[in-house]
Amino acid sequence: MISDHASPPRLADNASPPVVFLMGATATGKTDLAARLYDAFAAELVSVDAAQVYRGMDIGTAKPKAAFLRQYPHHLIDIRAPHESYSAAQFCAHARTLIGEIHARGNLPILVGGTLFYFSALENGLSELPSADADLRARLAREVAQHGLAKLYAQLQKVDASLAATIAPTDAQRIQRAVEIHQLTGQPPSNVMARAARRPLPFPLLKLGLSVAPRSLLHARIEERFRRMLARGLVEETQAIAAAMENPHAQTSLRAVGYRQVLAFLRGECAYADMVEKGIAATRQLAKRQLTWLRGWGNLVWLDNTDFSAADAGVERVQHWLVARRA
Repeated sequence: MISDHASPPRLADNASPPVVFLMGATATGKTDLAARLYDAFAAELVSVDAAQVYRGMDIGTAKPKAAFLRQYPHHLIDIRAPHESYSAAQFCAHARTLIGEIHARGNLPILVGGTLFYFSALENGLSELPSADADLRARLAREVAQHGLAKLYAQLQKVDASLAATIAPTDAQRIQRAVEIHQLTGQPPSNVMARAARRPLPFPLLKLGLSVAPRSLLHARIEERFRRMLARGLVEETQAIAAAMENPHAQTSLRAVGYRQVLAFLRGECAYADMVEKGIAATRQLAKRQLTWLRGWGNLVWLDNTDFSAADAGVERVQHWLVARRA
């Protein structure tokens, strides 16, 4: 493996420029493999994580530490304040721009993370949906603040049960957008999405998926990591972020797994021990959804990272793919 990041050969000028997706459930070791790939190739890393975009949300997102990021820079980390919104459409626009810039530098874009909806949106394109309506969006936000997200989710289930089944009941941003589309068009949002034009990513893709077997080992890793987050100060981090917000429980950023459970504890809705168990359970459920989504992905190359030994296999697989494309 090449260890000097400045020395690997650049992408061939006569080849259609490639992109690597490195995907996996939470706690499967994506960050470490991304570092190995960065060392092995003339690559740049792009974070695909809906929570790591937020500044100050470091512990609960398992954001790489500052020293690591200096050695292995990631685009799209720390680009928003926790009270600001960040959508899949914004991610796709940013990612497409970055991919073009990385290719222009002769480097290989490696997109790494666990927000699989972002990967899907980037690969397949997002529907060209009705523009956001500021007044309607503000009204829906007030409804959520007053009556809770569950009521809005139930509303979506009534008008578009099939779409609601693909959205987590805690995903405020997607639920509100779907209801917004319905109220703007009077049609089930899935119908509107199906008719809207899409713009797929126009580059060859190598999609790597990290797995850990058996499932009990992944569950143990998740529990260990969540308890380690708490020991590092997750409660204090959440408290500081919430204190700087007018209406923290309505913010998309603090609906992320872990933060949501800690915020409930801080509001006195559950005991500390219950918060810990709920945080671990919610993270396991997230991992289950991620793995289910990955299993349905076409042309995915699986790498078993049970004993953190997938790095060499990952580097070899990318190398073979690049060589085959140049042949």
